[in-house]
Amino acid sequence: MDLRDSSEEARFRARLCAWLDENVPAEPEPATLAERWPYLVAFQQRLYRGGWVALSYPREFGGQGLGPTEEAILSEELGRANAPSLIPLGHLGRPLLTFGTEEQRTRYLQPLLSATEIWCQGFSEPQAGSDLAALRTRATRDGAEWVLSGHKIWTSYGVFADFCLLLARTGPDDSRHRGISAFIVPLDTPGVTVRPIVLANGEEEFAEIHLDAVRIPAANILGAPGDGWQVAMEVVNYERGAVETGYLPKFERYLSELGSVVRNGAVPPDRATLLALGEAAASVEVLRMHCLRTLSDRAAGIPPGPESSVDKLLMTAVEQGLMRVSLSLLTDTTAPGRAEWFGRYLYGRAGSIYGGSAQIQRNILAQRKLGLPR
Repeated sequence: MDLRDSSEEARFRARLCAWLDENVPAEPEPATLAERWPYLVAFQQRLYRGGWVALSYPREFGGQGLGPTEEAILSEELGRANAPSLIPLGHLGRPLLTFGTEEQRTRYLQPLLSATEIWCQGFSEPQAGSDLAALRTRATRDGAEWVLSGHKIWTSYGVFADFCLLLARTGPDDSRHRGISAFIVPLDTPGVTVRPIVLANGEEEFAEIHLDAVRIPAANILGAPGDGWQVAMEVVNYERGAVETGYLPKFERYLSELGSVVRNGAVPPDRATLLALGEAAASVEVLRMHCLRTLSDRAAGIPPGPESSVDKLLMTAVEQGLMRVSLSLLTDTTAPGRAEWFGRYLYGRAGSIYGGSAQIQRNILAQRKLGLPR
């Protein structure tokens, strides 16, 4: 893979950088998620109106008809411009493209991609976190409707969402993967209760969703009954990738901030400090090179598969490594900006769990890529 921009990619990058110079908010992000959410939504909608979101989605469904390379350039330049974080919605649109009917794609994709309607992902349950196939939420067909009852947990941005892409069991309990179906559930439907979960860093990013005999139209099933596991894999394969999620530029920015602390003299540049920063820089570079390999596959038309678990494991290792370095360097928690780093550290601890635990990722790679027995 040629790591240099082509002439067309260079022009795309230049236009994007010029747009970001004019449009990245000058004011800092609000401190709390409740205040920050409308700020993030407003910026994402501005990006969409500018033609910078959903770059690799078809034009007829609200995208730009470009490719994964442009998605990667967007991720890079947003990080370099210290722009507000993107709301993670793009991976939820992928199964609509693959499994959705023409009516579903027309109705839901453009509002999802433009952030005029917010979606969340109803996969995990109290008894089915790492073992997603053990989920107990059930959907039963009743004439022209499906009736859903159950309990979802650790739903990212659930308190802000309008719709939930939700998995429920439609087959026998012992059918495991074959008995799961996917549904589009409006969260204002009677019988749906959404409650926030307060995290260790004080944020309410996650929520639990209770479904009490919730009735939705039969047309709200995504794919055929029993396709839910395939829908879920489509989601997580894109969710776990570092190229389109913006993790790499975020980690590069963290590393640069830590380096500035040493260069500015706030922390003595002794041997242990430089060694810790060097190891962190090496881990970020390993992730960057892996992202380029993933991007090369995507540009060649190879969709993400089980190997995206490598991305997830590397991202977790890099993030938690950077946060350990930050705590060792920034020991004065009363100094300006130090509380923010501690909040990042607490959030980073969840990296080895959310999106599928590290143990599950290793099992996926062992069984599906290396062919090892269960």
